[in-house]
Amino acid sequence: MIHDYYQFNTVIVGSGAAGLNAAHQLYNLGQRDIAIVTEGWQMGTSRNTGSDKQTYYKLSLAGAEKDSVHDLAETLFSGGAMDGDIALVEAALSARCFYNLVRLGVPFPHNQWGEYVGYKTDHDPFARATSAGPLTSKYMVEKLEEEIYAKEIPILDGYQVIAILVDEGRQCSVGLLALNLNELEDPQKRYTLISCTNIVYATGGPAGLYSRSVYPFSQTGGTGAPLEAGVLGKNLTEWQYGIASRKFRWNLSGTYQQVLPRYVSIDENGREEEFLNEYFPDPGTMLNAVFLKGYQWPFDPRKIEDYGSSLIDILVYYENINKKRRVFLDFTRNPTWEGQELDFSWLGEEAFTYLERSGALFGTPIERLEHMNPPAIQLYKDNGIDLYNELLEIAVCAQHNNGGLVGNIWWESNLRHFFPVGEVNGTHGIWRPGGSALNSGQVGGLRAAQFITARYGRSPLDRDTLWNTAGRQIEEKVQFVEELVHNIEGESNLQAMRQVVNELMDQVGAHIRSLPAVESAITEVEMYLRHFVSLSRLAGLQELGFALKNYDIFITALTYLNAIRDYIEKGGGSRGSYLIYHEEGVLPLPNLPEMFRYRKAEGFLSDQIQLIQYRDYECATSWEPVRPIPEDDNWFETVWAQYRNDEIIR
Repeated sequence: MIHDYYQFNTVIVGSGAAGLNAAHQLYNLGQRDIAIVTEGWQMGTSRNTGSDKQTYYKLSLAGAEKDSVHDLAETLFSGGAMDGDIALVEAALSARCFYNLVRLGVPFPHNQWGEYVGYKTDHDPFARATSAGPLTSKYMVEKLEEEIYAKEIPILDGYQVIAILVDEGRQCSVGLLALNLNELEDPQKRYTLISCTNIVYATGGPAGLYSRSVYPFSQTGGTGAPLEAGVLGKNLTEWQYGIASRKFRWNLSGTYQQVLPRYVSIDENGREEEFLNEYFPDPGTMLNAVFLKGYQWPFDPRKIEDYGSSLIDILVYYENINKKRRVFLDFTRNPTWEGQELDFSWLGEEAFTYLERSGALFGTPIERLEHMNPPAIQLYKDNGIDLYNELLEIAVCAQHNNGGLVGNIWWESNLRHFFPVGEVNGTHGIWRPGGSALNSGQVGGLRAAQFITARYGRSPLDRDTLWNTAGRQIEEKVQFVEELVHNIEGESNLQAMRQVVNELMDQVGAHIRSLPAVESAITEVEMYLRHFVSLSRLAGLQELGFALKNYDIFITALTYLNAIRDYIEKGGGSRGSYLIYHEEGVLPLPNLPEMFRYRKAEGFLSDQIQLIQYRDYECATSWEPVRPIPEDDNWFETVWAQYRNDEIIR
């Protein structure tokens, strides 16, 4: 039935920095029977995103300030709902993975003595952060890509994974079923079967969940297929959200805020309003909140009170979602207050000193941005947006999933031989230092490679054995897809279906949440899933991949919404990067509606990790205590003996 067949010891799914590093490390450690499978070589988040100054977080490698592996692990662990052993691994291997990237040619800056200097990022007690500029992750991908080409690692480009094949008796993955996007018209070549001993799954975060998103349009994720195969979700409630541009998706942190642009909304009649003015007591307080958005980009319920920076995220959401207005940053004109244009004497000490030391106490926001960060303007120009002459449409957008699929200290999931790495793995807790995700992806790829080469080197199942093991799963998935083929009617509703779910997630599953709204959304998404085939209409075979991506996104949405419902029902409060309505909570401002009344979590459930399992439209949750940071005397002779006796990787 399926003619297109491959077999490898290990298949890496995804072409971002985490996946390419896993392939690079596998090859270097001696496992050469590998291949990369990707929907599109150029499509990943690592290659197509960045920020004002994209950060890589690691152990301090410069200066006199004392740091240690355990200090770094404690910082990661202190974010809450994070396992201490994983924090220790990420800390211990941060320098090794960073220097691997340096060796490959990623241009991280060092001083004349060779120290890789750093700066403080959010949730960072030390100056551990570094950056190669706004495109740090792009440089990482490009340098790792050179390694993949040099090593001649096979690349299957244009293959969309639609099922993780499982040996249910042994509870391990045994292969993949993919849709060959290059051969959709040929029923004999439409499907590709891959037998593999190991799967390194590096599809990135579930970017397709939201309409208001910083993820590139090409990035949708692939979390649904592992969930359907029985892989557990971990901390799915925990995300980062923040203000970003919509036409070209980019974080509006750093100097984009520090130059003090105007925040304006425009109604359906084209009427423009500087809407922040209505909610702040004076211009200095308002501009201070705008300025701090540069440092405090992610929405954070701890930064709402006393006109904090995260109040701005609430006000943008209120204008955008409740009032149905489009919201923009205007760099062409200065903010006004009661008819008077910006006076720098309005500024508080921090903002005034920053702009003064930067030589930027003059002009308009665009002139200040040109003086302080010209590449920030060029970035938008390269993407068809002229900040000198047009407004920049914004929204509060999903930016990063701190949760994801479960993995142990070797990044292996509850489904043995299946290793989620990168953002798809839920390694992070409630809060994390900015840039720790880039380190986590590199460490995860290395750890998976180490375990696979040491313990999982056997050959994959042959074709007949694979069919005997997973034939029923293959047949059921192919039948499901072929039923969609029969729904080709010349007119498509697939984008409209996805938009409904995306907007539901924007409204109830992003940074503003409430139990009734989440429960209503669960009912609607479950309906779409249960009747997916009968509801879906395709314009042609070229939409088959889009339809199956919808199915993956809807499974993911249902699971994530159930995780959110469970957290709220447990009594969980506002934390991380989201606000949960609580009838006995506080209202940020008296002139905001009741939906924004909230109560902070205050550490409740931060010592627990939520796990969730999807099965046939139902989700089961459980909670486990976080594992502490391991304590070891690290006596050299003992560790050396264990290392010589091959007792470390287990």
